[in-house]
Amino acid sequence: MSLVHFFVYRYPCRHYLYIMANRLINEQSPYLLQHANNPVDWYPWGDEAFEVAKAGNKPVLVSIGYAACHWCHVMEHESFEDEGVAAFMNEHFVCIKVDREEHPDVDHLYMDAVQAISGSGGWPLNVFVTPERTPFYGGTYFPPRQAYSRPSWMQVLGRMDTIWKEQHDEVIAQASQMLQHLRQASMRVSAKAATGIDSGLCRQIMESLLAQADKDKGGFGNAPKFPGTMAISYLIEYYHFTGHQPALDQALVSLDAMIAGGIYDQLGGGFARYATDRNWLIPHFEKMLYDNALIIISLCDAWRITGNEKYRTVIHDTIAFAERELKHPSGGYYCALDADSEGVEGKFYTWTWEEWLATARDVDGIAAQHFGVLPGGNWEHTNILHIAQSVEDVAAARGMAAEAVTDVINTVKQNLFAARKDRIRPITDDKCLLSWNALMNMALSKAGMVLSDPAYVALAAAHAQWMTGAFDAGKELLHTWKNGVARIPAKLDDYAYFIQALLQLASASGNDAHILAAARYTDIVVNTFSCDDGFFYYTPEGQHDIPVRKVDLYDGATPSANSVMAHNLWLCGMCMEKTDWIYRSERMLELMGDTAGRYAYSFGYWGILLQRKNKGGKTVVCSGSESAAAHAELCAKSVPQAYFLTCEKEISEVPILRKKYFDGNLSIFVCSEQACLPPVTGVNEAFNLINQ
Repeated sequence: MSLVHFFVYRYPCRHYLYIMANRLINEQSPYLLQHANNPVDWYPWGDEAFEVAKAGNKPVLVSIGYAACHWCHVMEHESFEDEGVAAFMNEHFVCIKVDREEHPDVDHLYMDAVQAISGSGGWPLNVFVTPERTPFYGGTYFPPRQAYSRPSWMQVLGRMDTIWKEQHDEVIAQASQMLQHLRQASMRVSAKAATGIDSGLCRQIMESLLAQADKDKGGFGNAPKFPGTMAISYLIEYYHFTGHQPALDQALVSLDAMIAGGIYDQLGGGFARYATDRNWLIPHFEKMLYDNALIIISLCDAWRITGNEKYRTVIHDTIAFAERELKHPSGGYYCALDADSEGVEGKFYTWTWEEWLATARDVDGIAAQHFGVLPGGNWEHTNILHIAQSVEDVAAARGMAAEAVTDVINTVKQNLFAARKDRIRPITDDKCLLSWNALMNMALSKAGMVLSDPAYVALAAAHAQWMTGAFDAGKELLHTWKNGVARIPAKLDDYAYFIQALLQLASASGNDAHILAAARYTDIVVNTFSCDDGFFYYTPEGQHDIPVRKVDLYDGATPSANSVMAHNLWLCGMCMEKTDWIYRSERMLELMGDTAGRYAYSFGYWGILLQRKNKGGKTVVCSGSESAAAHAELCAKSVPQAYFLTCEKEISEVPILRKKYFDGNLSIFVCSEQACLPPVTGVNEAFNLINQ
């Protein structure tokens, strides 16, 4: 235990006075600090806890969650704040609390183990491991009393204590088998031979996605429904390349359903993590930075292909949400907003009928009709705002002009948003992760290019400068930042997303220094993360705090870091004329073709790259007096297989830009992996060459 620490710990609607704070009081993570006054003698992740376990021959409980996790809060209140439960945990186990966002490598390893044990996973993740860090049992949420066909938490603890003491040899043998399984599983999802990349494979991926699609309500599968942004972007690009209308229809019905649903904050912008129902009405109310970044990217794809003003509006509003509610004053973006406030999930965002009447000042119930607000509520006696009827339908039903209905709705939104500011807000997870910040940077660059909005490009440039200053430790990048302090070595997704962000910013801004920085970080990845088969481990060499170096190939909530590195190797290889990087990228794509074709939804970003590879990737350099205008025009077009640059300096350290500087009329250079074509002097000519 730490030194005696007297203070009142406040959690919404509950007050606890504890005399002793545990070790977590010295941590940065908001999630760990939420547990700093539990009577459980928590350790943070590190060697100390395992040394104590070895000395006492005790099993270790590794409990993993994150600050915005509703069921993590529930289990804390039910079990970890209970003095009797805590006393049993402290006596029989060494207990470690982990923020999955601080230590994603730890989370990945133990999540794989729990999924192997139980067939499912989630958070909170509670794993029982040996003092050598090898898991032998685990699960997710356990109730305080036996319920939901689950044993109680005390029953689980008692059983684990018994088998550790009475069946110790069996536990160690089972742990050894689990370790062997995790090592084998980590080697690769696919051991297939290289697959040819052709239009048939791209069609197979499209057909697989459409087979899983909910064609009426949008999205993929039934419920719960996640955004599925990589699949959406794949389908939009498939339509661009082939003109296949069902692919575009499914992508747009998915985006439209999310925009109209409760998963989208109709007042303040921004998207919740997922919907618990098929109709997208009932969200799990936490708002994550990475979800919003990825949805912005897909909305940019939709805007570029359709020109629908709705998508532009939602892009603007979602970026405005991130700037307003997830931005640190120094320039970084926070991780998330909690689902709960005042101890109730969604309370900040929902409206009882009485609250609506007192606040909305809704003329003749027009906005209530539009937002689906009902006297009895549309969810648990309260109302989640969603687009129940379009402005046009409300106007037609009432014999009004659409403009008049819009005016009423906008006034009501302003009234509600102003009133909501006075509510008790959900807790903000105010640490900043390099990986998630890099995704947001990509979204800003893409919005700037697609919408031809230099303000977003400038925002991305300032943010990239902040990321470099916050996370670059010289010889390596770091993973998490809070209160001016960065810590924990970066993982593969940190590097991969940051490299990609720099490459996209170079395209958006014309600043070739970002390419040089991307190439430097790519060198670090190649030298410290490489696996023998050409892919990359999730953790760098030299990290020894987990027993398995994992190779992640599938998309989770964010794109596979290996797939993003395949993209980076191609772009950096072309820009820096490093053929070994280009060949490595090609090899990675060929090895993943069969798996992406069979399991398209789980390998969506690989699918995007495979499709672009099949079309023939191009680099495009605009030079001359009209290069900026030509570059902007090309970026606004739907040409996903091309990477655009401008040459604005006579001498550049980036090989692809050498000897391409002109101070006269426009010249556009289009290059493939095999050859560069003669320069052309018009955007339409370049566009035709790109699409050959």
